[in-house]
Amino acid sequence: MVPKAELHCHIEGAASPDLVLCQARKYGVDTSDFLRDGAYHWYDFTSFLAAYDAAANLFRSEEDYALLAEDYLTGLSREGAVYSEIFTSPDHAERAGLSRMAYTNALGEGIERARAATGIEGRIIITGVRHFGAGAVEDAARFAAACGHRLVTGFGMAGDERFGNVRDYENAFETAREAGLGLTVHAGEFGGWESVEAALNHIRPARIGHGVRAIENPDLVRRLAEEGVVLEVCPVSNIVLKVFSDYASHPLPELLEAGCRVTLNSDDPPHFHTSLGHEYHVAREHFGLDDATLRSLTRTAIEAAFVDETTRTRLLGILDDKTVAQ
Repeated sequence: MVPKAELHCHIEGAASPDLVLCQARKYGVDTSDFLRDGAYHWYDFTSFLAAYDAAANLFRSEEDYALLAEDYLTGLSREGAVYSEIFTSPDHAERAGLSRMAYTNALGEGIERARAATGIEGRIIITGVRHFGAGAVEDAARFAAACGHRLVTGFGMAGDERFGNVRDYENAFETAREAGLGLTVHAGEFGGWESVEAALNHIRPARIGHGVRAIENPDLVRRLAEEGVVLEVCPVSNIVLKVFSDYASHPLPELLEAGCRVTLNSDDPPHFHTSLGHEYHVAREHFGLDDATLRSLTRTAIEAAFVDETTRTRLLGILDDKTVAQ
């Protein structure tokens, strides 16, 4: 089994159908509108968002969120993952009636439980929601900068990248940068190559969430390669959401060929009927990547992870040991 690492996963979107059904029974909620035959059910982007929110709304207490993180990371470990970063949203905490700190502490508790049980390492990337506006994203950045939780090591922005202008969010990312947090931003999924270029110019992130539409501009692809900005690529999500029509048209192989630093990720895995292990399988079956190349993608993820250097060195040592063992 090729060792794996993941940098791009929205934790509320990672709730498994089995776990959501347990939560629904706990709170007496009917899930038939969005969960059928043990799988999420939606038919377009709007219904996907509705299913996502309906499932997320079943996590309401600190123990619920701890269980969510524990369940996801434990499952990742079974697929051979040694490291995971999860995107979290303070807005979900407020909807659940929890403070942002209680929400973050609960997710951190779940990560620690998974680590104690399996050895998998995990970190938290707090995100702002772009289409909620610059003020909301700045508020999330201030919380990320001030919360002091040892597992909060990064800040990002998700949401509709077609909303607003990237320069409107510069202050949020400067707040996070000054606090020493790693920076990532969703771009180049639905917003085209211009979204990636704007993120590079105005935010200067270490990583881009998705970034695949950069392929539309060869000069931008060269810039990504030269600057070493890491792309958090989510192939199955891209196909399911029709960013690309099929795997044959997906640019991951071209990005690698151009020298871009690429990682594999699952985004909102059960909603897209995928997992991190399946993403590696897709990369092998549809893109022709061999085990050595897949291990190199895991290495890129660990090298780009928002962790301290002691942890990074340890994770790379685990990767090397497992590579030798195989």
